[in-house]
Amino acid sequence: MDKSLLRNFSIIAHIDHGKSTLADRILELTGAVDARHKGDQLLDDMELEKERGITIKASMVRLSYFSKKFNKEYILNLIDTPGHVDFTYEVSKSLAACEGAILVVDAGQGIEAQTVGNYYLALENNLHVIPVINKIDLISADVQRVKAQVETVLGFKEEEIILSSAKEGQGVIDILDRIIETVPSPSGEIEKPLKALIFDCRFDAFKGVVVFVKVIDGQISPKTQLKMFHTGKAYKIEELGVFKDLKYSAVDSLTCGEVGYFTANMRDPREVIIGDTITDPKNPCLEALPGYRKVKPLVFCGIYPVNPADFPELRDAMDKLKLSDASFVFEPENSQSFGTGFRCGFLGLLHMEIVQERLEREYNLNLILTVPNVVYRIKTKDGKLIEVDTPVKLCASQDIAEAQEPYASLLMIVPVDSIEAVCDFTKSRRGVFVSNEYLSEDRVKVIFQIPLSEIIVDFYDRIKSITRGYGSMDYEFKEYLPTKLVKLDILLNGQVCDAFSSLMFKEKATSRAHLLVGKLKELIPRQLFEVVIQAAIGSQILASEKVRPVGKHATSKCSGGDITRKRKLWDIQKKGKKRLKQFGKVEIPQEAFLEVLKI
Repeated sequence: MDKSLLRNFSIIAHIDHGKSTLADRILELTGAVDARHKGDQLLDDMELEKERGITIKASMVRLSYFSKKFNKEYILNLIDTPGHVDFTYEVSKSLAACEGAILVVDAGQGIEAQTVGNYYLALENNLHVIPVINKIDLISADVQRVKAQVETVLGFKEEEIILSSAKEGQGVIDILDRIIETVPSPSGEIEKPLKALIFDCRFDAFKGVVVFVKVIDGQISPKTQLKMFHTGKAYKIEELGVFKDLKYSAVDSLTCGEVGYFTANMRDPREVIIGDTITDPKNPCLEALPGYRKVKPLVFCGIYPVNPADFPELRDAMDKLKLSDASFVFEPENSQSFGTGFRCGFLGLLHMEIVQERLEREYNLNLILTVPNVVYRIKTKDGKLIEVDTPVKLCASQDIAEAQEPYASLLMIVPVDSIEAVCDFTKSRRGVFVSNEYLSEDRVKVIFQIPLSEIIVDFYDRIKSITRGYGSMDYEFKEYLPTKLVKLDILLNGQVCDAFSSLMFKEKATSRAHLLVGKLKELIPRQLFEVVIQAAIGSQILASEKVRPVGKHATSKCSGGDITRKRKLWDIQKKGKKRLKQFGKVEIPQEAFLEVLKI
């Protein structure tokens, strides 16, 4: 293939700015889909993506486009990426396979936090960025204001900006011609030893493990043997191809600069490592590729099957899910309340929610999730540094010299009239103001330093509520700083329920304790015996509530007679209730665990 006719590019933007719609129009314009198969979100093949109207998984497709402007046919490799802050990892690994990116900005909403975040992510990968103002057909569109924002904030010139309406197909040809004109063709030499980057993979029910690669140097053919740099294992290719016209299409070879897929004799999904380098075992390259920015999980929680017998199915499901979501990490753990399960790491709360839904839908599992926590660091008095991602791992308070918690740099873009309310709310979450910058007459960028634990649960929803839907945020982990850390336990009839235990800032423990105890009183159904719900730090009880037992008319058969007969029956009932309270198991509905997450 003539490399000068090849272009690899990605579409990046803030959530709901029209990435997937633009990808649909490009697919239709290049003939990848015909009129009969036209539909919304063509590259969003997950049912969950279509339901929520968001892109969760980056998708790749190969297109053939004849440019009338240049009178040539070009090969375009398009990757559509997510826009939510929780899926930044999907964006970063997609950009590693590209030379250019289309940055889409909504003509009504203007530049948002993730617009800025993704723009700098593209610059870190040395990509050529093409700015596009989308949705210019809407009544709410203010093209001149958004143009000024793009020029001021991102530093583009007016003539570089393309105006488009992905819904109507306006400006799409201009975008494709600009890609051909300005995005550089891939570098690399075919004579050099094979060097290719694994940037994605997925599990296919018929093909097994499908690995997506970008060839940097050399070429791959169906007869090639491959070696993974990280594991050192060699594999024989079974199928080599490209994802063309929304389906797998076999090819004779992939040369330097091309993006495609292969299947091999891989039996274990855990053998594939995203970011690994592939080479030829007989003629290997000298060093591995740097890959792309590694993103560490920020939120951890336990996932357990409701039925303990489903543990093997859960383990297999997680191995397969890990293939299509490399930012999802897990390791086995045991719980006194739920038995054997997994400690899982996520990039955020939405990421956690999506993983749970995918496991339940795609693999027909019934799951319980524990309270999410961030990773704390503990310096012990004997000089050790311990990472704590679950309350069970926290050592005794007398052994702790210093506790540290992760802090993030929080970037928010909000309307000017909401800035006071946003700042007050952020400060109530222990945020420290860093700087602000006015982007236009009605938009301001605010930067705070804030503990990560304060923003992972409901912070984004509250910001949206305060700003009437016009606010946006992006955050990035910065450093660990000292904190006052305590472990809040929930006791049911004196027994610690580790699923409800959580680590938190000491001054917030009392209010959190009352909220948890009050909520659990509503959610735990009445038993045959009294249930005492307590929240405690060590031996100190902070809050307590009782769930009254189910009443039974023990004296219903006593129609009359002496009162001592009734007292005798009441004493027997009281002893039975006491014994039940001592040995009975409190039944906790699954809804209780899910509701506690939202407090």
